[in-house]
Amino acid sequence: MMMTVSYVTTKELQEKREKYVPKGVSNGNLNIAHHAAGATITDIDQNEWIDFAGAIGTLNVGHSHPKVTEAVNKQVEKFLHPGFNVMMYEGYINLAEKLCKITPGSFEKQAILFNSGAEAVENAIKIARRYTGRQAVVSFVRGYHGRTNMTMSMTSKVKPYKFGFGPFAPEVYQAPFPYLYHKPSEMTEEAYIDHMIEEFKDFFIAVVAPETVACVVMEPVQGEGGFIIPPQKFVKAVSDFCKEHGIVFVADEIQTGFGRTGKLFAIEHFDVTPDLMTVSKSLAAGLPLSGVVGKSEILNVADPGELGGTYSGSPVACAAALAVIDIMEEENLPEKAESLGQKIEAKLLDLAERHDYVGDIRRLGAMVAVEIVDHRDSKRPDKKKTADIVKFANENGLLLLSAGLKGNVVRFLAPLVITDDELARGLAILEKAFDHNQI
Repeated sequence: MMMTVSYVTTKELQEKREKYVPKGVSNGNLNIAHHAAGATITDIDQNEWIDFAGAIGTLNVGHSHPKVTEAVNKQVEKFLHPGFNVMMYEGYINLAEKLCKITPGSFEKQAILFNSGAEAVENAIKIARRYTGRQAVVSFVRGYHGRTNMTMSMTSKVKPYKFGFGPFAPEVYQAPFPYLYHKPSEMTEEAYIDHMIEEFKDFFIAVVAPETVACVVMEPVQGEGGFIIPPQKFVKAVSDFCKEHGIVFVADEIQTGFGRTGKLFAIEHFDVTPDLMTVSKSLAAGLPLSGVVGKSEILNVADPGELGGTYSGSPVACAAALAVIDIMEEENLPEKAESLGQKIEAKLLDLAERHDYVGDIRRLGAMVAVEIVDHRDSKRPDKKKTADIVKFANENGLLLLSAGLKGNVVRFLAPLVITDDELARGLAILEKAFDHNQI
């Protein structure tokens, strides 16, 4: 297929962007995409970029997957948007059914669709409040749930997400969350986990009474917080506490879902079943779509008109999502995620042997992260070196992202369909980025 090369220059578009788009929208890479496939983006100057960012975890099936493109084109030819609240359409109903079947839990389920991850989280809270008759919401330190007022309130990192944007939503509280890499050196791992479970329980004595809490919202692996993986025992304790006190347990699977962690959903690693789950990002291969899925008795409590939105459950996005779910199964993407994660981890372990600023390397499937520190003995976060590594990568053909409360984590969200060649090229650039930043 022939691609038309734009005659407008990168510099011209960068100048337009600076003039017409607020600086509040960040850009990790300042080049201009022209077309993309798999894990490679080609810019308007015909330079290729290996994608280890995946639109922040949105492209588990890769750019322009042919089955997604075909499904979208077929839907576009039928209609764009009658509005599900005005006249129903097959795609929304079929996707709701699929989500109910593929998500954990043997109970009766329902699903409702929205546009963005933050919107899904907000509606999970609305639903939990309606169901319990309670108001308080508990999230976790280092958690990230979005940029709306409610989800900002739940998000832990002040800058850049919250500073100057208050006042925030009331009755939102952040509970402690384990971080094994930074546990006190004198504590065993087991003792630290038990300590954090007690801290979590004490939180409901010192900060907010459980009888007033509608829901606890947890990322099975903290995303923007730095890909922090909680111990299974802690997640089980949170789930059990919620059951004991009639609190709705919500798993925020927006970044962790759809094969990323080696299972279809990350919560499956922890031997617990949430009451509700929020999904988005890789659900629709880059089209705006999100959902809340879970127990029918909870979701079905709201009356007609109390939930929804004008563009919620776009038929075009639903078509993409139905194709994504088929691709996940047909191409064994959760299994491929584990293999991909192993390869990225192996490269990072190799880099750790050469660079003493490489700290903790952690992963669940292909959700991989490495902490950059001034020295692995001190474990002191090195935000500047992290920024330098990411900057070098983005200037030399690799799309790469950072994360973490202290900005010192390099995270990997490459499409699960990445080829061996694309991966090798990306890892070669990554290696140069690390070597370039050796003191």
